[in-house]
Amino acid sequence: MSNQLVIQTEGQYLIMERIFNAPRELVFKAHTEAEHLKKWWGPRGWEVTHCTVDLRPGGAWHYCMKCVDEKQGDFFGFESWGKAIYKEIEAPATFSYTDYFSDAEGNESQGMPSSDITVTFEEFEGTTKYVSRARYESAEALKQVIEMGMEQGITETMDRFAEYLETIR
Repeated sequence: MSNQLVIQTEGQYLIMERIFNAPRELVFKAHTEAEHLKKWWGPRGWEVTHCTVDLRPGGAWHYCMKCVDEKQGDFFGFESWGKAIYKEIEAPATFSYTDYFSDAEGNESQGMPSSDITVTFEEFEGTTKYVSRARYESAEALKQVIEMGMEQGITETMDRFAEYLETIR
């Protein structure tokens, strides 16, 4: 396992793994606190303009990413809202949530795929192994988000996260 994001699909599942050169507690914290998420979440050229986290079962993570890179053409100025409803939390080992596209008020965007995600953080040879396992309603729903460019976006996001970790270690 390298420090590059490994992505694989199995039917309606999207599995992602990566090693981060930081302690598990820090990796977990940076994934679950708004002050950290604001600094790294989203692909390159996007900034988080809104982020709230209520880390408890039934609590929500609600955020907005805005494209600030003029070189991204039609995406420049575009806002993308998302919301996650936490299900289970066992800090610093794992958390699970339902993830969906939303509007600014947190209402689920109709016609856009949602997923149930479990993220685990494993101590691995002095680093942290991150594993995200997302289940979509169907293989077609997963295909829809992949066709929207999700793989490139999440790869860039995880690269930004690794860079951010280096600044706070």
